[in-house]
Parts: sequence; C-alpha cells; structure tokens
Amino acid sequence: MNDGGDHTAPEPTGDRSSRRFVGRLTRRHVTIAGTVLVVLGLLVAIREIDGGAVLADVTDADRRYLVAAAVAYALSWPLRGRRYGDVLSAMDHRLGTAFLTAAVFVSQTANLAIPARAGDAARAYVLKERDVPYTAGFASLTVERLFDLATIAALAGLATAWLAVQGDAGPLASAATDGARTALLAAGVVSTTAVGVGAVVVTAARSNRDLAAELRTHVGGSSRRDRALEAGLRFAGDVAVVARRPRALVTIGAASLAVWALDVLTAILVLAALDSGLALGPLVAVGTLAVSVGNLAKVLPLSQGGVGLYEAAFTALIVALTPVGASTALAAAIVDHALKNAITLVGGAASVASLGVSLTAATDEPGADRETGSFLGQPKR
Repeated sequence: MNDGGDHTAPEPTGDRSSRRFVGRLTRRHVTIAGTVLVVLGLLVAIREIDGGAVLADVTDADRRYLVAAAVAYALSWPLRGRRYGDVLSAMDHRLGTAFLTAAVFVSQTANLAIPARAGDAARAYVLKERDVPYTAGFASLTVERLFDLATIAALAGLATAWLAVQGDAGPLASAATDGARTALLAAGVVSTTAVGVGAVVVTAARSNRDLAAELRTHVGGSSRRDRALEAGLRFAGDVAVVARRPRALVTIGAASLAVWALDVLTAILVLAALDSGLALGPLVAVGTLAVSVGNLAKVLPLSQGGVGLYEAAFTALIVALTPVGASTALAAAIVDHALKNAITLVGGAASVASLGVSLTAATDEPGADRETGSFLGQPKR
C-alpha cells in the first residue's frame, strides 16, 4: 500500500562521494578556465598600452604612499572581524573579534588560493568548530555580503552624484566623453540594483506572513525535500533575525562603511603614489567609484579572486572619467589589487597557522554539504 512517503532507494555512499567530487571538480575547472579567459581578454583589451610605461609607473611609485596604503588596508581587517561578530551576535552566536578576524582571513585566503569560491565553506567549517551551525555560518556570510553590496553601492552613488554635480565647470570636464557617461550610467545601475536586492531581502524578512508554513504546505511531501526545506528555512530565519533588529542594522552598516572607506583610501593612496595628477576632490570621487565598480565586477564568479575583472573595471573607469593615461590607470589597478591580495594572503597564512586548520580539509568538509543542501552549489542528495 502506498503511504505517500518517499520510497527512493538510498544512494550508495560511493556514488554520493563521486557526485560531490565531480561537482567540485567541474566548478573549479570552470573557475580556472574563466580566470584564463578573463586575463587573456584583459591582455587583448590593453594590447595598445605600453607595457614598459606600466612597469615604469609601478617602479617609480612613491613608496611612502604605498606604505600608507598598506597600513590603511591592514587596519580594515580588525574592523571586518568586529563587524562579523556583530552579525553573529544578532544571531545569538558570540565570538571574539580576534578569532573572527582570523576566520575572515581564512575564508578570503581560500577564495584567492582555491577555485570555485571555496572561502564560504572554509569559514563555515571554522565557525562549526566553535559550535556555530552551518546554516548560521552561511546565513551570516549572506548578511555580510548584502551589507558589502549596499555599502559599495552607496559609495558609488555618492561619487557619481559628486561628479554629476560638477557638470561642465568641474575639473573633469575634459573627460566628459561618451565613455565617461556610460561608466557613470553603469555605476548608477549596479548601485540601484544592489540596494534594491537588499531592500527586498529586508522587507521579506520583516514581513508578517508565515512563509515557512506556506512553503511546508506546498513544497514538502518527501523526506529529501523536507530536509532541504528545513535547512533553507533555518538559513532564511538566521538572515531574518538580523533584518528585524534595527540596532544591529545600524551597527553593522556603520562598520561596513568604515571597512569600505579604508578600502577606498587604499586605492586613493595608490593613485597618489603613482602621481595621477588629479586634485584631491576628483581623486577621492574617482578612486571611490573605481573601487566600487571594480568590486562589483568581482561579484561575477568568472575568475580566481576576481583577477582581471577588477583591473579591467578599475582601469576603464579611471580612463573614462579622467585625463589619466591608460598605462597609469592600469598600473594603479594592478598595484591596488596586488597589495590587497598580498595582505590577505599573509594574514590568511598566519590565521591558518594560529587556528590549526587545513584549507583543503575545510573546503572539502562533507558536513557542510549535508546540512546546507544546495547552498554550496552541490547536487541535492
């Protein structure tokens, strides 16, 4: 007699392991291939730029400004750890700032060193060792990224508004080309989109509708779907907890602004080190917009660590909006991204050693797949 239950035969352990391996292998190959294609595309796009001029700009950079840029970016990391602590505290998981700074370092290093955005799994694994469930770990990452997107969008919007207000009388009038207008329009579109996504998430989280009950009614019915649904609901519930706490939103928002202000300051100091020739106002506005659009380009998982994507967006923005030459703009993009990645890798190596974790073990941890279902992009089992 059919009792309406799930009678699907359990999948052999070997088959599950093979599917997980193939899934990860495929995503890593896609990331590696994407990185190669993006870098090749960047090389083609800049084939008319004098490579010697780029190298000269890099080697002639003012070391004092570069040291200041490195210090500014290094200072952003404890703020990242503190902000992440505020996110987890809103979910009733309280951990120290030093530990969480190390956890963020580990995840960002994994994203740079291992294909397929492995940092999410690495951070969730590290948190799991401190009794934070995988669903809460991934939900906290989602909240962090929403705040990142919203902050980047806000900074891009402010920079765009400043440039627009300057008009023909502004210091960038000589660069008011079709390319500049296109860059400003693109920045406005991505900023509006990012803020819109965040607003939808917060509105849905604060809604009084019992979406969980509705989903259980319409989606449930088999043990496999029920497990996936419950994991998804726990994930959404953790995100909703933060969205329903105004004080947490303000605290995390302020910390996000500080984090990204230091990120922008790093790029501004790099541009100053390369003697861009821009006055302070245009330097701050264009540096802010370049960092914002460069990081929004990195959201697309097309290359390892956003290599190529960031440089292309940063360079195109600077060239479109300012009289700065393409070689200097590209040199600034390369130095800015390389400096930030170098600090991340050094901090990540120290954090891995201090926490005693293995990046490969953390990213291959099967427990994350079991608890979060498809959140890692793995096939549902």
